[in-house]
Amino acid sequence: MRWLACVLLLVVSVGVRAEEVLLMPENNPKPIYPRALFRAGITGEVRVRFAANADGSVSNVNILQSDHPDLAEATRKAIAQWRFKPWTAGGDNPPEQDVTAPMVFRLDLDTPIHTNQWLKQLRCRDLNEALVDFPEYAWVDAAVFEYTRAYLSNVIYTTQLQNEQRLALIAKLNKQVPRIVRECRTSPVRKYMSLLPVDIRKLL
Repeated sequence: MRWLACVLLLVVSVGVRAEEVLLMPENNPKPIYPRALFRAGITGEVRVRFAANADGSVSNVNILQSDHPDLAEATRKAIAQWRFKPWTAGGDNPPEQDVTAPMVFRLDLDTPIHTNQWLKQLRCRDLNEALVDFPEYAWVDAAVFEYTRAYLSNVIYTTQLQNEQRLALIAKLNKQVPRIVRECRTSPVRKYMSLLPVDIRKLL
């Protein structure tokens, strides 16, 4: 996770006005993007409703819509930990307030559109250096592969690449990671791009 730049955009305002109560977040951890979905390039959205109570706690967490059950579970676990600044119930202040919040799970939303230019210039020696402390099972989580997946996921328009094709290409990339790393170690001056599958290389 140390190379993870911004895998999740949490779309919840800092203050949510509810009747006369202004909900002020005190502890609102973001859902943890399920690693298997992140690696596979599976994105999605979740809409959740919950009750914010006067003591600042959260209850009645209810998933209204989710593109994947694992995203729903990650959201449910995070929301259950949320805490708001307590308020005094009574008069115009209700003892609890219903809140609906959307969660958006995306691969590195901050990846700049020119990431492909960086990938095109990347030499194997730089990849080798970045992977010095990585065990083999974690190679797939290196920044270069995360950026490649994010570029395929966020920059290529759906008119150019349907979602099924996109996921298939990401799966192909992930499968090729061990080969790419080993070939880079034998040829440090080689360009990373030259080791990518041809259909991915063309898109970058």
